[in-house]
Formats: sequence, structure tokens, C-alpha cells
Amino acid sequence: MEEFLTSCRRVLQAQDSGPDSACSGFHVVLGNEACDVDSMVCSLAYAYFLSKTLQSEMLVLPLLNIRQSELVLRSDVVFLLGQIGLPPELLLFRDQLNLRALQRAGRLRLTLVDHNVLPSSDSHLEGAVVEVIDHHLLEREPSPSCPVTVDTVGSCATLVTEVILQKAPEILDQQVAQLLYAAVVLDCVNMAPSAGKVTPRDAELVAALERRFPALPERGALFQQLNDAKFDVSGLNTEQMLLKDMKSVSSSLSLAVSVLYVRLEDFLQRAQVEAELSSFCLKFGFDLLLMMTISFTESKEPIRELAVFSHSAACREELSLHLEQAQNPPLELRPISSNHPNILAYHQGNSVASRKKLLPIVKDFLKEQEGGGCLVDRRLGYLGEGEESQVPPTPMNSLVDGCPLDDGLPSISAQDLEDKFSRLSSRGGE
Repeated sequence: MEEFLTSCRRVLQAQDSGPDSACSGFHVVLGNEACDVDSMVCSLAYAYFLSKTLQSEMLVLPLLNIRQSELVLRSDVVFLLGQIGLPPELLLFRDQLNLRALQRAGRLRLTLVDHNVLPSSDSHLEGAVVEVIDHHLLEREPSPSCPVTVDTVGSCATLVTEVILQKAPEILDQQVAQLLYAAVVLDCVNMAPSAGKVTPRDAELVAALERRFPALPERGALFQQLNDAKFDVSGLNTEQMLLKDMKSVSSSLSLAVSVLYVRLEDFLQRAQVEAELSSFCLKFGFDLLLMMTISFTESKEPIRELAVFSHSAACREELSLHLEQAQNPPLELRPISSNHPNILAYHQGNSVASRKKLLPIVKDFLKEQEGGGCLVDRRLGYLGEGEESQVPPTPMNSLVDGCPLDDGLPSISAQDLEDKFSRLSSRGGE
């Protein structure tokens, strides 16, 4: 695998040096935007398989569907790469290859793994898709020019491994097998039937790999290591912690919901945390930031806590009241003290109400605000009637689609500040 990835990078470097050294084109194996272990493994393994079996002048390469700087957020991916001895610097990332330019030049073919429909932001690449392998619900329209393998199994890596075993079993070595094995074991929750993820095909595939490669790590230990690594936030700064597991929604307001795998008390004790939350919202264009922390008791019972941050006291208090009064489901919030004036904190009594349950409540709040509720000036904290924010709205998923403020924040003059505070004083503040 190292030799394959090294050759891919070598050709890309030659491509950058000039057209005379360019290859005829690229056959890219692209995983989904989540770039979890399953997606990363399928991209690497299937590209490696195609490179060994396709007779083509095009360079086959795996492309991770995130920016290189975001790899640190995929701590389970980083752990697995270290376990198999694959240097992360050999990987190729979405910001290292211009797919749009290749598509326009007619030099791109795409194989999709672990998803079967391109997001709207990549719809211009649709004409380049030549194959799909996925285990999610089929959403792609049938096409005679694009073979589609979509089967409901626990892991897309199961489908990729089946293809390799059927067509080129000789390319499987310990390293590639361990990649595929780890993805299936993690996705299928250690092959436990009670988790409702594993299918007979997943179980048969894992058993076949264990027979063929007896030196594979012990299944239970591997799952525990990967699962622990997935929630490891040690070494991450505040921005990275917030981005690691974030969803965003927007209407007249833009709101992010981040899951943090630490105790709220520990997070709020981070040095300069309020200033860092402020910078985060300014950078990504969020009016409100809702943080759901999850930790566990000694008996492995979940503890959930919530914190609401906004520069606007009106928005902060309105969202908090909406959460306190929520009934579908009730969150059973109990206020806890916070030493930060722009943060309201709660213990969540209903510990089974995950972010999936929280998001509909948040969306209801945003619908209420459409009728003229609070609006935030992302520069200064409050946007009054008749004023407009100079900051463009954030993408729905800033983690993968980029940020409208990548070129820097809008300039704020001293006169801006003076005028703003004058208006606040005239209306009595917030």
C-alpha cells in the first residue's frame, strides 16, 4: 500500500510541474464527506484493487473527501493508520486535487464508495461517475453507463472485500486485510447482534479474514481501541473540538450544535474559552452555538450536559427558554452555574435525548425566529431592525464544504464600534 500511495503522490507532483509530465487522466475513488473509518478504508482498498486490475492509462488514486487539515479531527482514522504503520502524509485529500478542473478537461473518472449520490456542491462531477459501491439507501437513478452495487450490509468495507476476494484475492496482504477488518468490526459494533448493525454477510466476511490472516488483532480489543480513539479529544484545541462532531442549521439565524466528549465543567475551565467560542462563531458565521457534552459514570451510564453561547443576550435566553420548555422530548434541564456571562449551562436529566432528538427542537426554535425574532450582528453581538450583517451565511456543513470567511473577517473600524454602542445605548441595551 505504501508503494502504491507513494507512486500516486509522485505522479501528482509531476502533474503540478507541467503538462509535459502529466498523465492522461485520473480515476479517483472517492469516499463520502464524513470520511469515517469505513469511507477512508474503502477508498484506499478499492483504489488499490483497481490499480492492480484495471488496464488503463489513467492513474487510479484514493481521495479522502476532507481537507488535509481536518484529518486530526478523525482520531479513529489516525489511530488505525498508526496501528497498521501507514504514514498519514501519504494520503491524498480533497484540497490537493482539483476535480472540477479535471472534469472540465475530460480527464476524470469517479468511483463512489460508501455513498451513492454526490452532494449538491459536487453535482457538476456527476458525468464522471463510472461506478458505485455502497451500503446505504439507494438514491441514485439507474444508468447503463454506471454499474451500481448497493446492498444493505453493516459496512461498505464488506462489499469491497467481497469484490477483492472474488476477483483478486492475491492482492490482500496483512496490512490491507487489517484495514478492511477494522472497518467492518467498528461499523458492526464488534459483530454484536444486539446492536442491530451486523448482517450474515458481514459475519461471514470477518470470519473469512480471520481464517486467512490469523495474526489479525483480537476482535474485541480492536473494537475497543477504535471506539476509544473515536472519542479521544486530547490534543485538540477548542475549535477542533467543536468541529469534530458538528451539525449546523440556519434560517434567519445560523446555529451550530457540537457534541463534545468531555465533561462540561472541564470544557468551561479551558483558558480563554469564551473568547475562543466568540472567535469560532465569528469565523464560521454562527449566531448561536449549542454544545452538548457527553461523558460517562463509572457504571457506564451516560451524562449529558448542554451549554448555549451567543453574543446576543436575547437570542441566548430565548433559545434556552425554548429548550427548557421542550416536550418532544422533554430534556429535563437543570441550570448549573457558569462563570461566563455569554454562556448558559445545564445538566440534562433526559440522558437518552441525543443530538438526533435535539435537532428538531432547535429547528422549531429557528422557525419561530423567522417571524421577527432576535437577529445577531456577528461582528458586535446584536442586529437591530433595518440593519444587515456583513458576514455571508455559513454553509450547511462547514466542516466539509469550507467557510465563507476563509479569506478573513470583515474589517471593523473604530467608528463602527462607536456607532454601534451609541445605538445600543439609545435603545437601552439588550
